[in-house]
Amino acid sequence: MGNILFLVHRLPYPPNKGDKVRSFHLLKHLAERHRVFLGTFVDDPDDIQHIETVRTYCSDLYVARLEPRFAKLRSLNGLLADDPLTLRYYRDVRLQDWVDNTCRHRNIDAAVIFCSAMAQYIESIPRLPTIVDFVDVDSAKWTQYAPNHRWPMSWLYRREGQKLLAYEREVAARAARSFFVTEGEVELFTRLAPECAVRVEPVCNGVDANYFAPDENRASPFAANETPVVFTGAMDYLPNIDAVRWFVADMLPLLCERWPQLRFYIVGRSPTAEVMALGNESVTITGTVPDVRPYLQHAAVVVAPLRIARGIQNKILEAMAMARPVVASSECAGAVDADFDLELKTATTPADFIAEINALLQDPERCASIGKAARQRVIARYSWEAHLGSIDQYLPASQEVAA
Repeated sequence: MGNILFLVHRLPYPPNKGDKVRSFHLLKHLAERHRVFLGTFVDDPDDIQHIETVRTYCSDLYVARLEPRFAKLRSLNGLLADDPLTLRYYRDVRLQDWVDNTCRHRNIDAAVIFCSAMAQYIESIPRLPTIVDFVDVDSAKWTQYAPNHRWPMSWLYRREGQKLLAYEREVAARAARSFFVTEGEVELFTRLAPECAVRVEPVCNGVDANYFAPDENRASPFAANETPVVFTGAMDYLPNIDAVRWFVADMLPLLCERWPQLRFYIVGRSPTAEVMALGNESVTITGTVPDVRPYLQHAAVVVAPLRIARGIQNKILEAMAMARPVVASSECAGAVDADFDLELKTATTPADFIAEINALLQDPERCASIGKAARQRVIARYSWEAHLGSIDQYLPASQEVAA
């Protein structure tokens, strides 16, 4: 058992969006084997109520408040300093003081960094063994945004991609080991940073298949005469916004012509004004829901039409675990270890999506068969413990923490 400094860019609870699902399970894994000293941010007032839950996993916890609007303005200082804006966004003097004091007085054996921006807090601490969970190649995501925007945002996104990649390379060069969510992300990073090739490896996402499981007693949130097609995700996240806009504009009208009772449900927290504007007689935007499982379990089809996709999408694994048929874009489905005929359907163009969804809606037995096979795939392949166990060799010798 060791003393582990764990730095995360967002409070790892509740596990209601992709990065928080991964960071929460990583926190659980560390806490079962080590004493964890967690430094993090809370950027959503709704998450403040969960701080005490997170504290139960930690020997010590420091939570810095982050107001996204002010943080965005503060991040622009990076333009003057020639820094990635992401670093300035997550820079906090009080959190830095807590990290320095914790390392000075708590005999920290190693640091685990979740998200490259949090690595800035240990730059002044020499010889601290460190592993980094980059999750995705964030710099590539910013670069990918650029062509879809006009100047000056295109220039800003391209600049951020370049500056953040340079920082990611520095962080990976200093770390004992770095992790990404898929083999594809590892290959991308090593192509961009060949000097780091021998120091990175994948740690795949998992899913709690006991929690995400069908329950015959779980009531449906949908009207009896509806044919619900469901998308889930944080709706202030640009790739998710792009996905639902694309679906509503290029696929939904033709689907509704064929299926008049079809209704598209956009299920997720913090919908932007842009997302809210999509609401009409065929589109429902739920905002935050207390439990996403009823929407998944009773969906006719779950869709994931992401065009800007990095790594493996928890939304796909969760829907598969709920035994529902999923139609996902080829960009993100490729990261999932599944049979693309029997367990997960893929599509590239709007016509592909329409064809796959039509075929599923007209064959309920096939939907049930694909859903059943999808759940079995998740159970067999996507256990959190099996994946996270690979990080233990890079941390102090551990043992289960006594109850």
